[in-house]
Amino acid sequence: MPLNPILATVLAPFAVLYGLVTDVWHGLYDLAWRKGTTFNRFVIGVGNLVVGGTGKTPHVEYLVRLLRSNVAVATLSRGYGRQTQGYRLVGPTDTAATVGDEPLQFYQKFGENIAVAVGEERALAIPYLLRDRPQTQVIVLDDAFQHRAVQPALNLLLTDYNSLFFNDYPLPSGRLRERRHGAQRADAVLVTKCPATLSEVQKHTIQAQIRRYSRENSAIFFTKFFSGNPVALATQLTVGPERKPVLTKESRAEVLLVTGLANPDPLEAHVRETYGLAQHLRFADHHEYSFRDLEKIGRALNALPGREKVVLTSEKDAVKLRVLLVAHPEMLRWPILYVPIEVEFLFGEGPMFDAWVLEEIRRFAVLSGPSRNFSA
Repeated sequence: MPLNPILATVLAPFAVLYGLVTDVWHGLYDLAWRKGTTFNRFVIGVGNLVVGGTGKTPHVEYLVRLLRSNVAVATLSRGYGRQTQGYRLVGPTDTAATVGDEPLQFYQKFGENIAVAVGEERALAIPYLLRDRPQTQVIVLDDAFQHRAVQPALNLLLTDYNSLFFNDYPLPSGRLRERRHGAQRADAVLVTKCPATLSEVQKHTIQAQIRRYSRENSAIFFTKFFSGNPVALATQLTVGPERKPVLTKESRAEVLLVTGLANPDPLEAHVRETYGLAQHLRFADHHEYSFRDLEKIGRALNALPGREKVVLTSEKDAVKLRVLLVAHPEMLRWPILYVPIEVEFLFGEGPMFDAWVLEEIRRFAVLSGPSRNFSA
């Protein structure tokens, strides 16, 4: 959410200072006075310039789906919000408290088809990951655009259509983690969360603005989110009866939306338009749900009018609510569903993006020698 203009003006001198500090820090790497570590694996960095959500998680999942049938893929995240430290390979006994909500979501979605790991210091975590999963060929770094200690083979910068980085300012006056020209490090810029009705004229206008800060040869793509049919959370639990989704576009259920997201507005708009929205309970980003929160959700649900009621949440929130529901199966009497989110490229750019990523991996394999034996 943008700052009040008056407050932003007051904080502008601090933003200038912050921008200069980040310029010096990144300049040390740009001038090779500090060097990022490289690995003999293809590393893809996915990140952004702003604080808050730009849709990194669905885009990491898109890359995993693209690559997993051709190469051995691993994801490596910081594990924001977890109560542990250091490197950890995600396993079946882990929770959001031990690895963070997004890595847990990756693991629950893809299982043992990929390796999922967390580690604050990615340059230190990667050797441990390769020790545990030596067959790994491609590593996707989640939220790593400012993590210069690792030099990725491919650097993807995401910017939210609703909050484009070239309209923003450094902290604390704005939401930028560094100044706009940081976009020069990107091999591709992905404009995310675009409306399906985005026109060619709007596309070219945004491209021109991005080109003021990115490299001339950086690719620019446009994506939107595709919301799948709601999935009943109870069907994925080991306790309680299996239930089929009870929410459709034709239903007249009272919908209680529960989110702990950096920017839940797009999901709220989708739910309001598609299913109708009775109430939205907003929690902080990466919120760690408690039994007291379940009670709060229950009270809000019971207070809604009507006979048909349903709790709807995001996929990221569902991974944390699932743990609570396993511990408190009596809560399964509530109809709780989540909305799966996937990425779709606009203007027919999907095949172009896919081919570009796969070609970069092939090229890396050739340059790295036949021992890499990548099949992508």
